[in-house]
Amino acid sequence: MAKRIYLCLAHMSGEEMKFIQEAFDTNWVVPLGPNVNGFEKDLEGFVNAPHDLRKRVVALSSGTAAVHLGLIAAGVKPGDEVIVQSFTFCASTHPITYCGAKPILVDSEPDTWNMDPQLMELAIKDRIRKTGRKPAAIVPVYLYGMPAKIDEIMEIADRYEIPIVEDAAEAFGSRYKGQVCGTFGDYGVLSFNGNKMITTSGGGALICPNEEEWRRVMFYATQAREAFPYYQHEKIGYNYRMSNICAGIGRGQMFVADDHVRHHRHVAKLYKEAFAGVEGIEYHDEIEGMESNFWLSTILLDEKLKAKNEDMAYATAVHKAVGGAAGVVHDTGRVHSSCEPDRNVEAMRIALDAAGVEARPLWKPMHAQPVYSRGECLVETIGDVECRTTEQSVSYVNGVSEGMFKRGLCLPSGPWVTDDDVAMVVDVIKGNIL
Repeated sequence: MAKRIYLCLAHMSGEEMKFIQEAFDTNWVVPLGPNVNGFEKDLEGFVNAPHDLRKRVVALSSGTAAVHLGLIAAGVKPGDEVIVQSFTFCASTHPITYCGAKPILVDSEPDTWNMDPQLMELAIKDRIRKTGRKPAAIVPVYLYGMPAKIDEIMEIADRYEIPIVEDAAEAFGSRYKGQVCGTFGDYGVLSFNGNKMITTSGGGALICPNEEEWRRVMFYATQAREAFPYYQHEKIGYNYRMSNICAGIGRGQMFVADDHVRHHRHVAKLYKEAFAGVEGIEYHDEIEGMESNFWLSTILLDEKLKAKNEDMAYATAVHKAVGGAAGVVHDTGRVHSSCEPDRNVEAMRIALDAAGVEARPLWKPMHAQPVYSRGECLVETIGDVECRTTEQSVSYVNGVSEGMFKRGLCLPSGPWVTDDDVAMVVDVIKGNIL
């Protein structure tokens, strides 16, 4: 059977089994224990270096749980509004709804593809004008590991005294001006899903600003149990603590964390060089002051670029996974949606799949997702920006993320991807350009 090249799969260090075996030998197979404590200390050493920031870390069951607890810790309540990047995975936005709050979806700037700071401030001013209240929190995202213009975002947030929950789920090891992404705001989110830079098979963590906040988040993560010899609950808590077994995997992964970042950056360099002279293909690169982990390498195909077999794009409905182990469990029977990648992008994805290469469209912006845009939509123009208001969300749209989504592809980038694999992926792409 021919080798299949996946986007990003976990790579073990060889140390994981030692920690896992120790957990079984000592019967620590619950959501607490020595591995959890040790993994948190390892993470604290990683995120605080080299600036000695004194941040504390709570290991959790998922990155989504970390976003949820970060919002709760930031004081988000039912009826609040929370600004969040629209160009992201749904784990950035859904926890806002868990809190009973409304997502205010802000579009991206073209340099990093992350939240546009000027558009973010426009949204803040417009929400204050329309509701009489400022948003309760801001959730910027580091898309595909690329640092955002976080200094500009932080300056605006500080001026309006709005807490920041940084979604650095895809950015483990990325840095902005030497500082680890996820450590700028009030709280920072990490993910250790099976396709991330390091993995605990499933899991995440919340970076907290100090000991006091760390204890408060820990309280909510362990079902908000009060200090009695019996179970007493005075607040709603959550079963969000990481398993001691999963934390053992994480402790082993910390031995290869820096190697993984170096490898992803090496793969990115190979793609960048290979596509440098290819007309109609643009590689998404970092800008000055930013050090991306390049969790996934991404390219944009010019809308005028012609791919082979474009007539086969969207010919059949999806009945299986298109990227990601979770797959598709709810068949729609439909081929098209109101916002989808260009036909040449889909044709290129199909060609790569036929060659044994997993590729994936970019994240579909949240403001284009039906779950946030159902029903009547009120559209207002503010300068060059569209403000779209529905019952589920409000979005401030400049066209950047929709344009990227229609033109973009994610390419294999993980620790198992070799130089030869990159060369093969590039050859397939070049060979399918008419």
